[in-house]
Amino acid sequence: MDITFLLNGETVALKGVSPTTTLLDWLREDRHLTGTKEGCNEGDCGACTVMVTDDSGSRALNGCILFLPQVNGTHVTTVEGLAAPDGKLHPAQQAMIDHHGSQCGFCTPGFVVSMATAHLNGATDHDTQLSGNLCRCTGYAPIIRAAEATASQPVPSHLLHLSSTIPGESPPATGAGPHSPVQPGSADALAAWYAQNPDATLIAGATDVGLWVTKQFRPLGPVAFLNRCADLNGVTVTQDALRIGAMTTLTEVETAIAPYHPSFAAMIRRYGSVQVRNAATIGGNIANGSPIGDSPPALIALNARLHLRHGDSRRSIPLEDFFIAYGKQDRAPGEFVEAITVPRQPDSLRCYKLSKRFDQDISAVCGCISLTREGGSITGARIAFGGMAGTPKRAAAAEAALTGQPFTEDSFRAAMTALQRDFEPLSDMRASAAYRMQSAQNMLLRYFHDLSGTATNVLEVTP
Repeated sequence: MDITFLLNGETVALKGVSPTTTLLDWLREDRHLTGTKEGCNEGDCGACTVMVTDDSGSRALNGCILFLPQVNGTHVTTVEGLAAPDGKLHPAQQAMIDHHGSQCGFCTPGFVVSMATAHLNGATDHDTQLSGNLCRCTGYAPIIRAAEATASQPVPSHLLHLSSTIPGESPPATGAGPHSPVQPGSADALAAWYAQNPDATLIAGATDVGLWVTKQFRPLGPVAFLNRCADLNGVTVTQDALRIGAMTTLTEVETAIAPYHPSFAAMIRRYGSVQVRNAATIGGNIANGSPIGDSPPALIALNARLHLRHGDSRRSIPLEDFFIAYGKQDRAPGEFVEAITVPRQPDSLRCYKLSKRFDQDISAVCGCISLTREGGSITGARIAFGGMAGTPKRAAAAEAALTGQPFTEDSFRAAMTALQRDFEPLSDMRASAAYRMQSAQNMLLRYFHDLSGTATNVLEVTP
């Protein structure tokens, strides 16, 4: 596979690239740019953070789970490229020195690249922007002070127009042999190739597939990179629905869904880190079928439909029907997720994610609840949970217990009892079965108090 991109302002043209070589490995081993560190090698610690710029702007991404073909036609900036050509340090680099933000220094390059990317984008929500960068020795106070100091400084001139310098991409790889990697340029091209190669691995953001390579050392066989399929990306809003392309990143979904369902957007804010959300796609989060994926419960509660494609054939199903059993989805060989449609509706959705850490952690339980009411009665209920079964699943008994009942605490306590008929959760390293059940029941009660106007968010404590 041939690719072309810019690296710190210089054009790089590579031929015969292995599709599963990560950007991190290539930077360190081939270019000896060792400022980008290998820490966890799974996208959690942020030591490998790089800035990737394309025609949509600049994003912080984890280089350890970013395959080289994914940077085809982009501008990659590493920590070595942040200083000006005359050697003057980037404001984030200087602020880390001035505010004593570095101790052992291993994590520092990743922090600096995240700070520089946020600075370029004008983002000042420093806790969020740096949530994907971990420090084990300095502590975060001086690093946050450095980020705050950086915000008031001008963006260095050599970083102002990165998107205007992007080189032409190498032509889309179409595959010369049965195991050759491809990078189709459209959904039509993908559909035609995947129908002929149904055992292939589709790589969208690689936030999951990347770990198959870096942690499990799995051979992927034939692969298709979907980042050139622009027609699978984006959100279209009509009078009746929001149609979300499968390649839309979680960052983009968060922005698009916030005006309509802010609780869903708030939960996406806790999905991985900025670096992960900048890469992970809504289609990938659904297609991998994880019982603890965070977006399916919310989308199921919103009565979303899933659009699937095989060759020239398309079909749509309710999202809850896609998940059959653990590790099994209603997706035929050669069929892929094309889009998700969310009906426009009055917002009553609340999403409650329970995890051991607030930021960048996998859910023990994720509950999403949406009701319709008329007067003082509940006329309809859609309740979905992740982490309570082998798939994301609706709570049919709890829904039935609420439908037709008055909107009162007693009704919700009855639904809490009915929930025990819906699920038999398992115990694992994240939570015991009893803890999961009690937590899910409490989410129903929290929903009642939430919609009744009672303060329920412990992160918004006021005197």
